[in-house]
Amino acid sequence: MLADVPHQPRYPHARRANGFGPLHRYRDRARRHFRRVGHADRALTAAVAQLPPMPLDAGLLKLTRSADFGVLWLLIAGGLALRKGPRRRAAVRGVAALGSAALIVDAGLKPLIGRRRPAADLLPGRRRLSPAPTSSSFPSGHSAAAAAFATAVALESPTTALVLAPLAATVAYSRIHTGVHWGSDVLVGTAVGAGVAVATRRWWPAHIPATARARPVAHAPELLDGEGLLVLVNPAAGDPDYDPGPDLTALLPAADLVRTEPGGDPIERLEQAVRQASPPPRALGVAGGDGTLAAAAVVALRHGLPLAVFPTGTLNHFARDLGVLDLSETAAALRAGHAVEVDIARIDYDDETGPRTRHILNTAGLGSYPQMVRLRRRWRARWGRWPAFVAALLAVARRARPIDIRLDGRRLRVWVLFIGNGPYRPRHAVPAFRDRLDAGVLDIRWLRADRRWSRLRAALAVLLTTIGRSNLYGESRRPESIIQLAARQPLTADGEVIGTATRVHVTVAGRLAVYRIAGGAPVFPRSRTREPQMNANPTTAPEYPESHR
Repeated sequence: MLADVPHQPRYPHARRANGFGPLHRYRDRARRHFRRVGHADRALTAAVAQLPPMPLDAGLLKLTRSADFGVLWLLIAGGLALRKGPRRRAAVRGVAALGSAALIVDAGLKPLIGRRRPAADLLPGRRRLSPAPTSSSFPSGHSAAAAAFATAVALESPTTALVLAPLAATVAYSRIHTGVHWGSDVLVGTAVGAGVAVATRRWWPAHIPATARARPVAHAPELLDGEGLLVLVNPAAGDPDYDPGPDLTALLPAADLVRTEPGGDPIERLEQAVRQASPPPRALGVAGGDGTLAAAAVVALRHGLPLAVFPTGTLNHFARDLGVLDLSETAAALRAGHAVEVDIARIDYDDETGPRTRHILNTAGLGSYPQMVRLRRRWRARWGRWPAFVAALLAVARRARPIDIRLDGRRLRVWVLFIGNGPYRPRHAVPAFRDRLDAGVLDIRWLRADRRWSRLRAALAVLLTTIGRSNLYGESRRPESIIQLAARQPLTADGEVIGTATRVHVTVAGRLAVYRIAGGAPVFPRSRTREPQMNANPTTAPEYPESHR
């Protein structure tokens, strides 16, 4: 009877060598799973082979060939890129995801995991793709490319993705229908492609269509036809061939329109119109870009009037965060009397000619930031906001010089100093958007230049999206800040270089009501940060450059 008992090695290492260890169990378990997948693949291929002949067979053959080397998706991307806005961003993200997925699948997974393609006799000859590919079957590169492109487009333009998703699914299925892939190849390829597209958000945050949070105003004037509304119009902002005046008159026939003058001060122009208006205006409006908007916001803050924003500029950063995308939305908010409270920040600085004051609704910056802003604005129309920002950051990093500052009493040597009106997202990364407009704090971020190899490390951290975990990066949120500089440096405000300074004092100057349709953003509890006084009057008249686009 002892002869019937299999020999059990006395020592653990001997038992593992004979197949009794955990590695052996994991290998057997994996083999069982792979056998189940293989059975499912063969069953699916057999079911497809039983389909009767149909006109769709020839169409799927043409469709699967059109997707070779991503040609189909590149053509679609070219069509999407013809129009500015979400579709162009979707095209850029889609091409980036397409190339990344192709690199991972064709250069990584296929050589690593070899698998035979389905045998030619498993499907009717009329349906088979000829000549058949000779590379590894696992995973499906066509499925990965289709899923990568469609998912990337969905991150920027969900409505466009509703049209592309069925096309991507059909391309993926065509690889099974034409007999060049097993079902599991397509499934894994689709998962890889979708995962690559989602991962692009780490390098390029997707545009957030939701509007930033802000508390509603209890009582805002209801201006049905624009009666009592005084609008400052900057015809030079945005598209030079578009004049928003006729559209504003059509939407709000009772509103009074005043136009900026070339080379004139928009604040003085609007102040003069307010003084001459009879009866006094009940609300102010502005049609232009961020610079013109900031000028009108100063006048609205002085007089305690609500502000209506009509986005007609080039970038419209504030309007995008506010959730006002076109003129009709602002007109609807005016008729309903719906408004929210937003912060406005004030910058006091010493120019070459003396003390100056500027108000901002978006951002300001020192160091390499002014030069980076200029390059970003030049490249944005060609590449989009986020790629242009990263490209400008890397270009400036090559020739940037560090600056010595004292930030609220703390000595620092930095490459760049960013100041945001309100908390920007994402945190510990390159700022992209705001999720709150009434927090009552400044978002201050910087890159240190007093560390070894800081220039190279900063560039690599931006490329690898690890900047928030680098000891070069710092950030702070506070209601006011004082920056002293060892030498005079350029200063930017809302995307424009406004001068140079050796001392900068930034504070949240006040809060004003801005029209926005109800339901544009959820209402959240009040921030615990200190709130500035409402309708604080600036003591020094702000000065602006000639261009306020």
